[in-house]
Amino acid sequence: MKAVGKTDVGNTRENNEDGYYIKNDDELKLFIVADGMGGHNAGEIASSLAIKSVADYFEENYKKINKRDCDIVNFIKEAIVQGNLEVFKRAMLNKSMNGMGTTLTLLLIENGKYFLGHIGDSRAYLVRDGEIKQISNDHSLVAELIRQGSITENEARVHPQRNIITRALGTEDDIEIDIAFDHVNPGDIILLCTDGLTSMLTDQEILDIIYDKEPEMACEELVKAANARGGYDNITVVITKVES
Repeated sequence: MKAVGKTDVGNTRENNEDGYYIKNDDELKLFIVADGMGGHNAGEIASSLAIKSVADYFEENYKKINKRDCDIVNFIKEAIVQGNLEVFKRAMLNKSMNGMGTTLTLLLIENGKYFLGHIGDSRAYLVRDGEIKQISNDHSLVAELIRQGSITENEARVHPQRNIITRALGTEDDIEIDIAFDHVNPGDIILLCTDGLTSMLTDQEILDIIYDKEPEMACEELVKAANARGGYDNITVVITKVES
């Protein structure tokens, strides 16, 4: 398993409110991206606090559980719930951080499968056999409008309310978390990214950059391409490549 991440402030933002985490060894293959929101640097705090809390929960407790699919799914939920409570409590204790939150997209590789835990509009993609498929669902207003047939994907890219998300970690004490899992094959590539990438590049453009490149080069070129298009937001990518 190869895994590489990169984050960039972009061309217009002063602070980088994105964050990522990679743990890729014999005991744990865990990858996270998060995109924070909130004024007075609260977004940066929310994303970093969520990532640290979830990662710490994994590192302290994951080795103790059975590795059946149902146990892994429940553990991922527990870890993300813990991260949510940490961010929510911090926001309640500091008025300047009230309402802060973050997206969080988590990938775990175990038992020859990928497991996703997801909330918000950061994304996970699977690249297999020359094709790209989004394997997470966006929790955003425009995604809801697309699902209802009210707007097209192209219209969503320029919609004035495209930045409104309908679910986030840390904004409430109770959250709904998406969980998905499926088999991985040798050669599969899984991309985690924030919307600073996907608001600038289409899925096909992302595939064209990733395909047949090693993860480190692909990360560099994705960030470069997003900035060349405008770089209106922070950009974060984590690429994992499954080896035989």
